[in-house]
Amino acid sequence: MRETLVLNASFEPLATVSLRRAVVLVLQGKAVVEQARPGRRVRATAVEMPVPQVIRLCRYVRVPFRRRASWSRRGVLVRDQHRCAYCGRRATTVDHVVPRSRGGEDSWLNTVAACAEDNHRKADRTPEQAGMRLLTAPFEPTPADALVLALGAREGLPEWLAGRVAVSA
Repeated sequence: MRETLVLNASFEPLATVSLRRAVVLVLQGKAVVEQARPGRRVRATAVEMPVPQVIRLCRYVRVPFRRRASWSRRGVLVRDQHRCAYCGRRATTVDHVVPRSRGGEDSWLNTVAACAEDNHRKADRTPEQAGMRLLTAPFEPTPADALVLALGAREGLPEWLAGRVAVSA
């Protein structure tokens, strides 16, 4: 499970890593803890440290420019906060606004999170044909937004970081 956000030395979000990888990076001196999970600590025989939620690399790492966040079903559910785009209840499936059988593709702008009932009710039709209304419009998150959303704890992030990553809705 990836639960720690890794920032570049310039405070740019780079990736999410497991707790184990984050602790190793900190212990090796390659990263510093920017934000810790309150009240939680990692203990070993010779080391005790707070559980990192956000770490920052000590040296700048040059990364190739990423124009887009790669699409995934999990990404769509996380982007929509597991809420159905048609009724607002808990979503467990991904619905294609323009069905794949009608030329719709797997893309950020053509997919929304949906509960199984609404996905089944809409079936192989567009929302207009099914008489259904989208509560929220699909959007394409930036790569940085996608990383922060993947953590699922935007509200638990420090204000200086949450302010740098603006997720449009």
